[in-house]
Amino acid sequence: MKTTARLSNINMDPLIISALKEDVNYIDVSSEAVYKENKKAKIDLKAKEDGILCGLPVFKRTFELLSPEVSFKDFKEEGEKVEKGDIVMVIEGDVLTLLTGERTALNFLCRMSGTATYTGRMIEALGDDNIKILDTRKTTPNMRVFEKYAVRVGGGFNHRFNLSDSVMLKDNHIQAAGGVKEAIRLAKDTDPFISKIEIEAENIEMVKEALEGGADIIMLDNMNTDTIIEAAEIIGDKAITEISGNVTLDNIGQYKGLPVDYISSGALTHSAGIIDFSMKNLRFQ
Repeated sequence: MKTTARLSNINMDPLIISALKEDVNYIDVSSEAVYKENKKAKIDLKAKEDGILCGLPVFKRTFELLSPEVSFKDFKEEGEKVEKGDIVMVIEGDVLTLLTGERTALNFLCRMSGTATYTGRMIEALGDDNIKILDTRKTTPNMRVFEKYAVRVGGGFNHRFNLSDSVMLKDNHIQAAGGVKEAIRLAKDTDPFISKIEIEAENIEMVKEALEGGADIIMLDNMNTDTIIEAAEIIGDKAITEISGNVTLDNIGQYKGLPVDYISSGALTHSAGIIDFSMKNLRFQ
């Protein structure tokens, strides 16, 4: 499945460089000891598990930042399903570049493919094209740009990227303001038209107060299915509805057919695991 998701070098490069510096603060002493001549070489990128391929732009950019002369021959596309044993690409460059960048490039690719694959499985488990699946801000520090991109490659959608994106009033905000309607009023006074306002509602009374206050989005937090149906009937088309709260691959199927717009799940990024890849069959030109 070809993806339309994009990553910019402006976002990628500082994070990739930081990861490379974490792994190499001077030289790769193992490779430098063995390869006295920096010969041209080729190596295969191989899938060790079934999954959705995600992170090729980051994988390639890791090597490009080490050497402008590295090249790639692709056999699989970003967003495509891969099976164990598939050759994804052949990487060509000087041997020290290939070995120095190997682990960092694979770390990005494995984790991003894991997130994309988990997202795809969540969509399949839900089995409802009328409900879109969203990520959250529960991402690995300094990996958010990559993990949210991976969710999109897997077929999901992004919730707000950070705290500056939109107004989202949760329990602590509501408590500090003195109630749902007061929290919405304060938000509208501060940011009257640029940002949508989302309210986290834990019960039907809060749903009603959110509507009265003029919330654009109402998150139904940790509600059972009967309460979600009741809340959705009250909301109707007066606000966007979102389900949230401990949604995982094991339980998302219970929400199929419910009259809501979105389901957000932190599990997309914090519980995805990896899809394993390796670089094998090093050979010299």
